[in-house]
Amino acid sequence: MDVKNRVALVTGGAHGIGRALCRALHIEGAQVAVADLDSEQAKKVAGEIGGLAIGLDVSREADLVAAIEKVERELGPIDIFVSNAGVAFGDGPGGAASAPDRNWKACLEVNLMAHVYAARAMVPRMKQRGGGCLVNVASAAGLLCQVGEAAYTASKHAAVGFAESLAITHKDDGIHVCLVCPQAVATRMIGVDEDTELEDGSTGFGGNDVDGILSSEYVADCILAGIQQERFLILPHPQVSTYFQRKAMDHDRWISGMRRFRRKIGGETE
Repeated sequence: MDVKNRVALVTGGAHGIGRALCRALHIEGAQVAVADLDSEQAKKVAGEIGGLAIGLDVSREADLVAAIEKVERELGPIDIFVSNAGVAFGDGPGGAASAPDRNWKACLEVNLMAHVYAARAMVPRMKQRGGGCLVNVASAAGLLCQVGEAAYTASKHAAVGFAESLAITHKDDGIHVCLVCPQAVATRMIGVDEDTELEDGSTGFGGNDVDGILSSEYVADCILAGIQQERFLILPHPQVSTYFQRKAMDHDRWISGMRRFRRKIGGETE
């Protein structure tokens, strides 16, 4: 898909990957709506790129529909919808099942149901217009696992499954689906100042020091290329493909390896 002169709406567009993608889409000639819970920062980003700012809580379906209607009134039919907003909280002190219900609920609402709400609103519109592009930002955790983040991992696995269902069901309707599964990215979610300069686009960080942290700008460029090339799975960290294959080939061995990894990052001895 050529993004020039297209209308794009990006949720979570005020920070991190979303902000970088808003800028990248603008540079390529798209008209961009910047939607975020942080409405003031959304206005700032929109001001930089001549876009439209929208304050939005993606966990509220009615608000998401209203945002779509506003964009289509002011900018025109949405060609590219990027479901990028996400949350993570970590496990509780008792391990994988111990996080409070409110954290599970927030992960499922933002990391999964917001994608469902967007598709529920956009698929009929895109079908009627002859096509479009839905970009669902999940995580490598949705293919693998994020240690210490059971709710996040579960919600991202669900997001992966939903994106696959969308792609299978609606490709013949002219709707292309992109699924984005990065590992560590320099955003507030992992405690990195989003304006930190990273050498060569990545750097080591904690348990991710083998594969490194990617800059939001690099990930945005990967997403943009995936949209243009109409690819389904976008892996900014290409190593994830190898890990995913190893998991599929021997799940028990993969679980054992992940237990060792968990002990390592926790400073535990064998």
